[in-house]
Amino acid sequence: MTPSKKIKVFELPEFDPSGHLQDKDGIAAYLDAILEENDAALLAAALGNVARAA
Repeated sequence: MTPSKKIKVFELPEFDPSGHLQDKDGIAAYLDAILEENDAALLAAALGNVARAA
């Protein structure tokens, strides 16, 4: 087996979770996980993701 090419973190594409929020249960689970972090900025970003998913 040949070694795989190393990828630098800054070369990775940005992940957009809104494409994975497909139903109310998924959105609720996502927001529950975000709320457990107790981070207002993360919650604001998550609400934006939910809005884009709708």
